[in-house]
Amino acid sequence: MPVALAEPDLTPLDQAREILRRTFGHADFRGMQADVIAEVLAGRSALAVLPTGGGKSLCYQIPSMIRPGLGLVVSPLIALMTDQVAAMQQSGVAAARLDSNIDPSEKAETWRRIDAGELDLLYLSPEGLMQPWMMDRLARTPLALIAIDEAHCVSQWGHDFRPEYRMLGRLAEIFPDVPRLAVTATADARTRDDIRGELKLTGSREFVASFARPELILSAERKRGAAQKRVVELVTARPNRSGVVYAGSRDGTEKIAEALRAAGVPALAYHAGLERTLRTQRLEEFLEADAAVMVATIAFGMGVDKPDVRFVIHADPPASIEAYWQEIGRAGRDGDPAEGITLYGASDLAWALRRIGERDVDEQVKQVQVRKVRQLYTLLDGTGCRAGAVRRYFGEEGVEACGQCDLCTGAVETTDATEAAQKALSAAHRLAGRFGRGRLVDHLLGKTKDVSAQESSLSTWGIGTEFNATQWRDLTEQLLFEGLLREDPNDGRPLVGLGDAEAVRAVFRGERRVAMRKHPEGPEDSGRAGGRTRKRGREAMAALPPADQPLFEALRAWRSSEAKSQHVPPYVIFHDRTLAEIARVRPGSRAALERLNGVGEGKLARYGEAVLEVVSGFEG
Repeated sequence: MPVALAEPDLTPLDQAREILRRTFGHADFRGMQADVIAEVLAGRSALAVLPTGGGKSLCYQIPSMIRPGLGLVVSPLIALMTDQVAAMQQSGVAAARLDSNIDPSEKAETWRRIDAGELDLLYLSPEGLMQPWMMDRLARTPLALIAIDEAHCVSQWGHDFRPEYRMLGRLAEIFPDVPRLAVTATADARTRDDIRGELKLTGSREFVASFARPELILSAERKRGAAQKRVVELVTARPNRSGVVYAGSRDGTEKIAEALRAAGVPALAYHAGLERTLRTQRLEEFLEADAAVMVATIAFGMGVDKPDVRFVIHADPPASIEAYWQEIGRAGRDGDPAEGITLYGASDLAWALRRIGERDVDEQVKQVQVRKVRQLYTLLDGTGCRAGAVRRYFGEEGVEACGQCDLCTGAVETTDATEAAQKALSAAHRLAGRFGRGRLVDHLLGKTKDVSAQESSLSTWGIGTEFNATQWRDLTEQLLFEGLLREDPNDGRPLVGLGDAEAVRAVFRGERRVAMRKHPEGPEDSGRAGGRTRKRGREAMAALPPADQPLFEALRAWRSSEAKSQHVPPYVIFHDRTLAEIARVRPGSRAALERLNGVGEGKLARYGEAVLEVVSGFEG
């Protein structure tokens, strides 16, 4: 087992680094990985919010290999479990999963390995884990830790609430001495509070990394006519690349995929209405292809771990900023430039609000969901840096503009709204944070019902007649995104007050301007979206010298053949980045190959000779 690779006289964190190097082929941890791993190795529970592509899985995989016992991983999707288990096995880690797709003989062999202490990691769904017979069996099994992946699913304030995740709070009582690690890529402050409460992590440490994804180039545009036509234009302008197109309905995925195929694009449709075998087959086709486009509903969401997705296009907008960031985050997981493009319109907003109104949930939950939808559309229709708006939404401070989204590069026309912003900020100041956004707008328009004499005597009462209610709401949302206003949750009835004091003063002094977007009346230029950023992306991706490109392609061809023979995605063998480094360095020995990033001992033993043969025998 990989645990034997660690020297007994090393500290637990040094053992973790050794396993990282020798098993996974990485020189050191990134971001908050080391802090999270150290907490779990010490036997303490924690909540970790790390960005998509930030290496969340290592935070529980490596401690499971070091701590005595079996590491349990709770995951919401079979596709996600399958992908992670395949990747672990490729690295020589003893991992398995138990789900409805596993045949009885394989299940029996997995339990034999568990009883014999031969397994490091076991992946289960929340429903599978909480079965009484499973609890009885695991109660007799020494456990290293319990990891709850995609932990935002536990929160009714999150974007992907799953009631079955609420059951996982019982784990604290059933396994009181086993550390539990809840991990997710997207959770605002309120969602994090809910996760801690539901999973009994109230006294545990919380690790929240930056939500920055500098490799993502973001843009959004209002729909002008049929979204299907625009999607075809965008995809065909990005040939020979892997991409994901999200559509709001099953029928929409089928129609867009058909239109893309008619345009010569290898496109597949994926949604929950397809028979399970066909869904699995299409997922495998997409994961194994070097260039393919999957057109999917959010049923495809968390099951995607393909590192070389170069673009994600929303033909219909997502449900919230959390969903946006997670779905857009499927692109660029390898760290190379990728695009996130969203199409949206007023009818999409109306449809989203109507759906919320029809849901059988508490009124307080509906209010939160409505606010999240409106915040998303403010982001899409705003004028400030898109990446910066997302990061501020999740609570980051001191955020700078990304410099590469369509708003930062000047692709969107705006109008000066500084004077209106001064009025709104002044009104919020005089109302002293005692009211919500609707009341603030009514105050500016002088339309507050049953207004008190005190309020009507304020100098800001009724001074906002240059805008209608919709425009004031849009500006208020924008000021919230820019941090000039802030919202106190107030138990589901948010109150609006002034935000960053220095930034507000800068607006009043005229040192900081506030702009509002102008919406074009005519149809948009079909080639405009991503024009500048696509060029930047192509330049950034051309990292290899021309002389090394043929060897890189030869290595990719070898990897593709190997992946097909094993029925696994190519990236679980080696990522493109590792193949590119091999092509640059051209190692002539196993020792030289082992020094490269992404080549651990397991993969060296399994593929070293084959890779060296490709390198040594390559002519060109």
